[in-house]
Amino acid sequence: MASVIASNVRKGNVIEKDGKLYVVLTAENIHPGKGTPVTQLEMRRISDGVKINERYKTTDTLEKAFIEYQTYTYLYQDGEHYVFMQPETFDQVHVGPDILGDMAPYLQEGMEVRLASFNGSPVSIEIPARVTLEITETEPVVKGQTASGSFKPAMLSNGIRTMVPTHITPGTRVVVLTEDGSYVERAKD
Repeated sequence: MASVIASNVRKGNVIEKDGKLYVVLTAENIHPGKGTPVTQLEMRRISDGVKINERYKTTDTLEKAFIEYQTYTYLYQDGEHYVFMQPETFDQVHVGPDILGDMAPYLQEGMEVRLASFNGSPVSIEIPARVTLEITETEPVVKGQTASGSFKPAMLSNGIRTMVPTHITPGTRVVVLTEDGSYVERAKD
């Protein structure tokens, strides 16, 4: 364990609190005009997936669990679990849907991820910030909505809905952010 001040806690860190481990989902430092700056943490308890929101003074000390980070390659989905391989040792690890959460639809075969483990058990995962997916369907543009800068609803090949510029048609490959599925640009391939 290492002590860390609340304002230095980052997304993906694992914090020990009351003898339980929590993975940090969001960390935001808030500096109100008056009063004490605080750090707002949204965390998920690793043992049962329960989410909690906690507020700390930015100077409070928290216990950061010692986490091992390794690069793994995504292989395939096996029932509820997702199978990753460590490219040097060829060790395979099964990761549950609770750890992947809403990142699961963005996994692609061969994708490199950073897997955080505590005592050999996966606790959190980082996937690339951007992925390329195909648009499978778009809604027709409403008349008068053709101005540049207009967006229309579309479905990505991973089943996630997003908004794309009106000139994008089904079959187009686009780059999206894995954080929220938002459109970045047309893929250059």
